[in-house]
Amino acid sequence: MADAASRAEQRVAGVRDHPAGRYALARTFYRLATGPRRRYGHAELSFMRWSLGRGVLAPETADPPGSPWWRAVNERLLRDKTEAHLLSTGSTGTAGARSVEYWVDFIHRPEPGRWYRAHNASIVAGYLQHEDLAAAELQVERFMMNVALLRVLFTHAMLVRPRLALGPLAALGPLMADPRHRAVRMYLDLGRSFPLSTRCPRPSRRPSSTSTPSRGCSTTA
Repeated sequence: MADAASRAEQRVAGVRDHPAGRYALARTFYRLATGPRRRYGHAELSFMRWSLGRGVLAPETADPPGSPWWRAVNERLLRDKTEAHLLSTGSTGTAGARSVEYWVDFIHRPEPGRWYRAHNASIVAGYLQHEDLAAAELQVERFMMNVALLRVLFTHAMLVRPRLALGPLAALGPLMADPRHRAVRMYLDLGRSFPLSTRCPRPSRRPSSTSTPSRGCSTTA
């Protein structure tokens, strides 16, 4: 029998070129869970719907193609969560990364701080692992990547270090940043700051003589 890491890899591979399947796998982690874990998916799933709407999780063979970087970071998050779930439900093996260990800890003891620690460990690991893919993105896309990372790290600080993050407004931090509440989408949902129309597609693998760059997109590296 394959261990948890191998099974997680297989599940992620099965939805790699199916954006709706990626979303279903992410949603299953929360919605099919028993107990308090069900309440933790608001921000993550909202962000993923925004990503799906922009097309960055589309297959690289699509027209326009998806983003290799966004796809890779999303896969890291999906794989870590899936492996942790499998380990927690009896699959053999040991956690293949510290981020997986954090997800296992969250599954056993669902708390806001543990969710942020696990989620952000997966996201940061994805950023660092795929710097080469980020370098190939347009400058405006890299700006959005950095905004996304900054927001999720700042929101984590609002919860666990509210005085550092908010100063005299520290008392509001744990309430506003709690991932169980829909209010957290104010900070983590980029749809308000970057509407779907802001996407600057990468060149298609099947270029058309009539295709033109998206209006307002910069190709400056």
